[in-house]
Amino acid sequence: MGRRGYPAELRRRVLDLLASGRRVTDLARDLGISSQIIYVWRRQEQIDRGEIPGLMSAERTELTSAKRRIRELEAELEIHRRASELLVDRSDPKGASRRSR
Repeated sequence: MGRRGYPAELRRRVLDLLASGRRVTDLARDLGISSQIIYVWRRQEQIDRGEIPGLMSAERTELTSAKRRIRELEAELEIHRRASELLVDRSDPKGASRRSR
C-alpha cells in the first residue's frame, strides 16, 4: 500500500495492541504489514504525546499543506512571469516605428 494507504482505525488498533504488550514483529506478521511502518506509527504517537521531540501530526499536516500551497503559488507566479515576458516582447500592432508628436 502507499504512503497513506492504511486507515486510521488500523493504526489505532496496532498502537493499542503494542500498548497491551504485543511485539512489533508479531503484529507485522499477523496483520501482513511492514514492521517499519509500525515503528513509524509508534514514534509519531510518542511525538504526539510529547514524550519525544518532533513535529506533531497536526503540525506535520499543516506543514505539508503549506508546502503544497507554496508550490502552487510558485507555479502560478512563473506563469505570470512568462506571460509578462511574452507581452513585453510583442511589437506594437500600429507600428512602433512612427514618432509621437
